[in-house]
Amino acid sequence: MIYEHPLAYLIGIEGTALLRAFVGEHDREFVDARIAEVRRLLADESLADAAVTVERLDAVDGYRIWSATYDAGHNPAFDFDRPVAEEIVAALPAGDAVDAACGTGRFAALLAARGHRVIGVDSSPEMLAKARGNVPDGEFREGHLGALPVADASVDLVTCGLALTHVPDLRPAFAEFARVLRPGGHLVTSDIHPERVARGAVPTVRDQDGRPGRLPGHRHLVGDYLRAALAVGLQPRRCEEPVAEPPAPAPPATEPGPWEAWPWSLAAMVPEATAAAEAGSPVELIWHFQRA
Repeated sequence: MIYEHPLAYLIGIEGTALLRAFVGEHDREFVDARIAEVRRLLADESLADAAVTVERLDAVDGYRIWSATYDAGHNPAFDFDRPVAEEIVAALPAGDAVDAACGTGRFAALLAARGHRVIGVDSSPEMLAKARGNVPDGEFREGHLGALPVADASVDLVTCGLALTHVPDLRPAFAEFARVLRPGGHLVTSDIHPERVARGAVPTVRDQDGRPGRLPGHRHLVGDYLRAALAVGLQPRRCEEPVAEPPAPAPPATEPGPWEAWPWSLAAMVPEATAAAEAGSPVELIWHFQRA
């Protein structure tokens, strides 16, 4: 189980902002304001008992729950990786493609629209059912990143969007990507940046009984991707670390908001500290590799 206390997040954000001030990014007025805000947060009785105990879910159970609402709203993470993926895919000839951990078929739809013959693979039967409806021209198979149900050297392109953070070790997945790619084939991956994962950007869900849970969230460094890729003959062609535009100034929120919105609703309680802590910090890590 995970013990999540809103004060742990809020004080952590304040501390990150203060560390940036410590090395000269902000002045004394900013530091005094942060320390005063920490005192205010610690004195806020509504936060003192707002902690929750959260179940650790595996990806299959987590996405079984999330599948019911996954396509219902806009996921802002899509705004960062889709333009890059579209640009890379647009420069490649149509061929055979695998969308690994395809979810409801977001990248599979992009590939099909570009003329690729698409196989989508996912470990969640519920997400695959959605994908089949969203991408009727695709073929969808149940499987996982460590054992793709695809023949050796049979595809020209592999995509994997917002899924690798769920695996504890990148090496098995990259070995599979290299195995199914033909020589000269391409791999495009995206995921939440490790800096964001370290700050709590891990998907949250509630089960049918209302119990809170978090999907797996592993922090893979830039070097982890390179080491996993180079070991299996995948050469880097492009790396992007998009940064979000700073939010418009706003007065602090007065309450932590619903648990499902953490950490974003918590960040709204300390907007100045959040802006300072996240200034220039990347949102996602997007790679383009090519098999030798």
